[in-house]
Amino acid sequence: MDTGTAAPDSYYVRTDDHRFKPTAHAGGAWDENELHFSPLGGLVVHAMDRYLAGRPASGLVLSRISYDILGRLALEECEIQVETVRPGRTIELLEAVVSVAGRPVVRARAWLLSAQDTSAVAGGADEPLTPPERLAPWPMADLWPGGYIASLDVRPLAPPRPGRATAWVSTPLALVAGEPSSPLASYLALVDTANGIAVRESPTAWIFPNVDLSVHLHRAPEGRWTGLDTTVVFGPGGQGVTSTVLHDLRGPVGHAQQLLTVRPLPGG
Repeated sequence: MDTGTAAPDSYYVRTDDHRFKPTAHAGGAWDENELHFSPLGGLVVHAMDRYLAGRPASGLVLSRISYDILGRLALEECEIQVETVRPGRTIELLEAVVSVAGRPVVRARAWLLSAQDTSAVAGGADEPLTPPERLAPWPMADLWPGGYIASLDVRPLAPPRPGRATAWVSTPLALVAGEPSSPLASYLALVDTANGIAVRESPTAWIFPNVDLSVHLHRAPEGRWTGLDTTVVFGPGGQGVTSTVLHDLRGPVGHAQQLLTVRPLPGG
């Protein structure tokens, strides 16, 4: 499938109200014929934004989203359906299901909370990271293949070491061709990159994909840079966890967790 020529400046092209075709820039790191989950995670929020825009404004803010990856993410057209699971005036739960070839491949749930002025009691977050303009780019594509990784501008605060890295990530590409995306959708389209910036073992010898992603936010992110302060732990029984403090240029905005399935590659 020739995906790269359809929209070289975006990860997806909309094909109807609920369907999107990926470009070559959405190609995965474990398999270039699969989707990288990161831009798909942003696309889910983009679909939720569109769903909410079709209703009267509620004043609710997306504060947590969890994604469960149910199967292989083929580099093919996908359909996203969004519904309200738990309506409410101050708390609401949305669910989105992503299907490829009629088969659900991702199920995501998002909690929306009422916006309140709590500036008088705000506190507890870490210090801001060194801004990206002071940092040199890191050629992440030297470690990982795929169109998505090749599309990124990655600026580590220090050379990544096994299981530990802090880096800024941005992209010049649009999420969906010809459509503005919310700051949150654009920000979340980069969060899944965390599992690739602090690898504990070589991806040519070990496989450690994540089966989920959960993001909890205490503040809405702003700007085009996603900051990832990431730690990766492998357990002794085939499981791992990638834990990330999420930043924007003002400072921390929340946390992300990814559950990993860890196993050796045959012949690795």
